[in-house]
Amino acid sequence: MSAVDSRLAGYDAVVYDLDGTLVELAVDWDAVAEAVLDVYAERALIPPTEELWGLLGAADDYGIREAVEEAIALHERAGARESTRLPLGDRLAAGGPEGAVGSPPSAGVCSLNCEEACRIAVETHGIADAIAGDAVVGRDTVGSHKPDPASLLAAIDRLGAAPEDALFVGDSRRDAVAAERGGVDFAWAADLLAE
Repeated sequence: MSAVDSRLAGYDAVVYDLDGTLVELAVDWDAVAEAVLDVYAERALIPPTEELWGLLGAADDYGIREAVEEAIALHERAGARESTRLPLGDRLAAGGPEGAVGSPPSAGVCSLNCEEACRIAVETHGIADAIAGDAVVGRDTVGSHKPDPASLLAAIDRLGAAPEDALFVGDSRRDAVAAERGGVDFAWAADLLAE
């Protein structure tokens, strides 16, 4: 058993971030921000920021959430199809079906990307068999997104685990904050790869 496998074995469930952790989406995030700014401009609205996630966060206040979500998701879905599987994705794909004897703990995904892009990416890269199908949670799945812990806690709940018995693996400060706020242990993807 590798150091990574023994570390994960201490948990009932492991939830992974998607982009930057399991796969690298082929998305030009600057182009996505421009597309969202276009949504604001088409409605003659002055955007509160030029930062993508700030634009998404303000979309409800402007009554344009659906249009902003679709502008982002359009890029994410295409980027998921053209994504590259990363080393942790390789390990997960090689780990066998979720729940099999000797396999790692039940696994899920919690991502800032839309749920459909997450599902496309895990299917495209052969990771779907290692992920519990109902434990793929995107920003649009539960009505909030990281660093709010609700999406992470939803993924853990769907895996039948308690927050204190789960591990969240991610690559960003947003991931670490979501885990801390949810009372979930956190591991940096790069640290797991170094073990």
